[in-house]
Amino acid sequence: MAGVEGRVALVTGGGRGIGRVAAELLAARGAKVMCVARSERELADVGLEYSVADLGTPEGCALAVAEARQRLGPIEILVCNHGIGSAHERVVWEQQPDVWRESMRINLDGPFHLSRLVLQGMIERQFGRIVYTSSTAGLIAEPAGSAYNSSKHGLLGLMRSVAVDGGAYGITSNAVLPGWVRTEMAERSD
Repeated sequence: MAGVEGRVALVTGGGRGIGRVAAELLAARGAKVMCVARSERELADVGLEYSVADLGTPEGCALAVAEARQRLGPIEILVCNHGIGSAHERVVWEQQPDVWRESMRINLDGPFHLSRLVLQGMIERQFGRIVYTSSTAGLIAEPAGSAYNSSKHGLLGLMRSVAVDGGAYGITSNAVLPGWVRTEMAERSD
């Protein structure tokens, strides 16, 4: 993680699991980190700046970005890690539309809104790093997981769009696609 010292990083899903580890690694390397999640208790335990917000809404995304900017400065690194798993899903023909909407709202709409909100400043500064946590399900569908699979495939499309649109302005956009990682969310999906 060369080059993060003094940079402002917004890490979503930063209260536990992969997000918490990413936030702690960035902070250990000198970044100024703001963690965002829905659980104040988990965020407070991390020991970094934090904001409590529902990142499945445009308003929650705007709140998180505004608080990070106000407290730490312009956002130079965005780690979109928050998400919802597939433990509550069924096969496509039994899938509940509200499960589909909730997965898209959290896993895909939130990263879109966050990206939109930070990209203009990154373009003005000619620098930005955006990392999305997708999943191996973003490449190979898992059974009984149409909403999760689709949202993670869509996240890869968003990542590619940001890379194409932002590349000329010094902005990189990448995704990590972890397989099963022993986190609280994964335990509920098992």
